[in-house]
Amino acid sequence: MINKAGQKNGLWRRILIIAPGTILLLTAICVFACREGEKTKNPAQEDMPAYSLTDPEKQSLFILQVNDTFFTNSDFIKYLQIRAGEDFKTLAAESLSRLFDDFVEEKILLEGAEKDEISLSDEEKHDYLDRLQRGVPSAEKNVLNDEYEIRSLFDRILIEKYTASLAKEITVTIDEIRSYYAGNKKLFLRSERVRVSQILCKTESDAIRVLKQVRNAEEAVFRQIALKKSIGAEASRGGEMGVFEMNQLPFEMEKVIFSLKKGEVSDVLESMYGFHIFRLDEKLDAELESPEEARENIRTLLIDQKIEIKMHEHLKKLKEDFAWKILAENLSFPYQRIQYE
Repeated sequence: MINKAGQKNGLWRRILIIAPGTILLLTAICVFACREGEKTKNPAQEDMPAYSLTDPEKQSLFILQVNDTFFTNSDFIKYLQIRAGEDFKTLAAESLSRLFDDFVEEKILLEGAEKDEISLSDEEKHDYLDRLQRGVPSAEKNVLNDEYEIRSLFDRILIEKYTASLAKEITVTIDEIRSYYAGNKKLFLRSERVRVSQILCKTESDAIRVLKQVRNAEEAVFRQIALKKSIGAEASRGGEMGVFEMNQLPFEMEKVIFSLKKGEVSDVLESMYGFHIFRLDEKLDAELESPEEARENIRTLLIDQKIEIKMHEHLKKLKEDFAWKILAENLSFPYQRIQYE
C-alpha cells in the first residue's frame, strides 16, 4: 500500500553535504562538461520512439516509492537530463530501463545513507562548492545555478561517502595478493618495449642535414646534436623520449621505431609536429612483472572487487528492509524489467 499521507518529493526533502575529495571534484566537473558534448545528434537515433517521455499527463504520476518518499516521472526526466543530456528523448526503451534501474538503486542507497545518518557539516559542503566553482570553466558556470543539478550532484557524492563508510573495514592480505598474482600471471606480462630518442626539426631541409650528421655517428654525437638542433621538448635530455610499448605512440611513428635495430637511426619522418629522426636506444624483451612491482595494483584491484561485493550485498539487504515499490504502469516508457522481477 502507498501511504498517501507521506506523499512528498524525496529529492527535495534531503539536506545533503559533501566530502571535499579531489576525485569527486573531477567527477562533478566531468558531469557538467559532458552535458554540452552530449547534445550532438547521434545519426543512429534519428527516429524518435513511439512513446513520449515528456507526456504532460504523466509527469506528476508516481513511479517509485522508497519508504515514505515518492518519485515522479518528472524526477526521472531530470535525472535523465543529467545522465544523458538532451539526447535522452531518443534513447531506446532498453537503455531507459537500465537507467531507471540505476535511478531506483540510487534512491534506495540515499535512503540508506539517511537512515545511517551519513552527513557532513555545512562548512564542508560550502567548501566543496567553492572548489567546484573554481574548477568549472567559466562558460559552464551557469549550470551551478541550477538547484536540481546541485542537489543531484550532492546525492551522488553522498552515495560515494556512504560507500566509503561501508568499505572502511575492507582490507587485503599479502596472501591474497600472492594468490591473485600466482593465478593471473598473464595479466602481468609486459609486452616488448623500446627505449627511443629523437631529433625534431622545423623543416625537411634541416632534418636532412641533421640526418647526414647522425646516421652512422656514436650515441654521444646524437645526444649533442639533439641538444643543439632539436626543437622537441626532450631536446634538453639529449633527445631521450623514454620507454614505449606498442599502441602508445602514433601508428606511423611506431611502424618506423619498432622496425629499427638497437643503435639504428631512422629516415626522416614527417608529422604534424615537424620532421622527426628517431634513434632506437634499446629493445626490451617481453617480461613478467615481479610480484613486488605488481603488489599495489593488485591490492587496489582486490579492494575494488571487495567493495563491489560489499555494496551488492548491502543493497540487497536494504531492498529487504525497506518498503519500496516500482509503479511501472505509470512510467512514460515501456519498462523492460530485469532486476526487479
